[in-house]
Amino acid sequence: MIHVIAIITAKPGKRDEILGHFRANVPAVRAEKGCIEYGATVDTDGMGSFQTKFGLDTFVVVEKWESTDALKAHSAAPHMAAYAAKTRENIASRVIHVLSPT
Repeated sequence: MIHVIAIITAKPGKRDEILGHFRANVPAVRAEKGCIEYGATVDTDGMGSFQTKFGLDTFVVVEKWESTDALKAHSAAPHMAAYAAKTRENIASRVIHVLSPT
């Protein structure tokens, strides 16, 4: 299994617009062969001082894939290219971590 943590920071005030496109794309991604989990997360309020928040412009995508081949196919999928084209101008930064369980 492969885990992916993608940290997406929007340009100021654009997070909700990007998340709208993300949510519209989720059914296509979850239908992909090898997709185990795929969803966006944001900071939880009220967790106290032990939490380090990403902030109002950032969301984190948590993904699980059956294999590296499934993840590579996902990254090359036409619906992902369409999502990227719709959101590219509103993204300030994107950091993707691909991880393996120990």
